Amino acid sequence: MRVRDTDWVKEACVEIATDVVVLLALAAFAAGFVDAVVGGGGLIQLPALLLALPGASPIQVLATNKLASICGTTVSAATYGRRIRPDPRTFGPLMLAAFAGSAGGAVLASHLPREAFDPIVLVALVAVGGYVVLKPTLGGVTELRFTGGHHTLAAVGTGLVVGFYDGALGPGTGSFFVISLVSLLGYSFLEASAKAKLANWATNLAALVVFVPQGAVLWGIGLLMGAANMLGGYLGARTAIGRGAAFVRVFFIVVVGGFVVRIGGELLGLWS
Repeated sequence: MRVRDTDWVKEACVEIATDVVVLLALAAFAAGFVDAVVGGGGLIQLPALLLALPGASPIQVLATNKLASICGTTVSAATYGRRIRPDPRTFGPLMLAAFAGSAGGAVLASHLPREAFDPIVLVALVAVGGYVVLKPTLGGVTELRFTGGHHTLAAVGTGLVVGFYDGALGPGTGSFFVISLVSLLGYSFLEASAKAKLANWATNLAALVVFVPQGAVLWGIGLLMGAANMLGGYLGARTAIGRGAAFVRVFFIVVVGGFVVRIGGELLGLWS
């Protein structure tokens, strides 16, 4: 169903307060940086949009978040691609499956309340964060678990499942891609981050393919945040490549820990 252009939507891009614009840009920059290193930038950017645009519908917030995110993932994916040169035999099937999964999730996005996802995301983040902490050698070097068709099947399965989640809601998607590629397929954190960015770009594109025809994107706000997200994505990718897998692993633990505290606090009513 198409989202109608309401007066609020028309006014939102021109009458939003300057300080709110600055805060949205800062949130998008931070999200782009975090997303480029370990993923999960949506857990910064999406709440910022929800707070700044209280009159927007959930699907408008999701769609605008996707527009800003794809700007950052385009830059970070290109940066990783030039420096890491990930194997297309893995990221090709991963991206195609992620695109399909995300498109399916985006179709259902308007029917799924955010409250239903928070407990699931929290449990998943605690599980993956604890797993990484308890396995200090995990993701230090690439030691592939599968070969040939089994490797491709694992990549496709990862793309479909994580892609569907990203299309439906999205926060934490990059982190879920990274930990899946590290723990299931056996990539180092650095190589997993490179492939995760390519897959995340595909999921963002698929969601926009669904959202744009519905008229759900708030273009002015989304493009402004997209510019900030691009800068954060570029700096984040360069930092991760320069510092290597050990840095990405530590950054992953810190970011996941912060997300657990934030989402857990919301569920317990400690803050809004």
